[in-house]
Amino acid sequence: MQSKILLSMAVLATMALPLAAQAEGTVRGAQEGAAEGGRAAGPLGAIVGGAVGAATGTVGGILGVDDRSRFREYVVRERRPSYRYDNDVRVGVVLPESGVTYYEVPGEYRAPAGYRYTIVNDRPVLVESRTRRIVEIVE
Repeated sequence: MQSKILLSMAVLATMALPLAAQAEGTVRGAQEGAAEGGRAAGPLGAIVGGAVGAATGTVGGILGVDDRSRFREYVVRERRPSYRYDNDVRVGVVLPESGVTYYEVPGEYRAPAGYRYTIVNDRPVLVESRTRRIVEIVE
């Protein structure tokens, strides 16, 4: 009985994960949750842990709750120029290859490797360096 419930939860979590994947911080949370769940309960634990971690990561984002406001203040002090983007600025948007200037995130904000920031329509955003995809809007 218990294994049926766990299996049902795992299936539902797996189906819901792509919907949550657009949210900020989801991927990192899913990876960390899957690793913890796998260590605790094997493959089924990894599936459930990944879904729970994705939901948790969505709340914290890439920077984490504690670093967001400090980072925003840092960006305002830096006074970087803003790139004008004609469409909605949202998580998941891939920015153009040229015309956008990307900046290193200082180490004190503990952003994972592979992320940079830029300013788009006067809003600071974190971008995955390799794909130029917006992964977090820092409000």
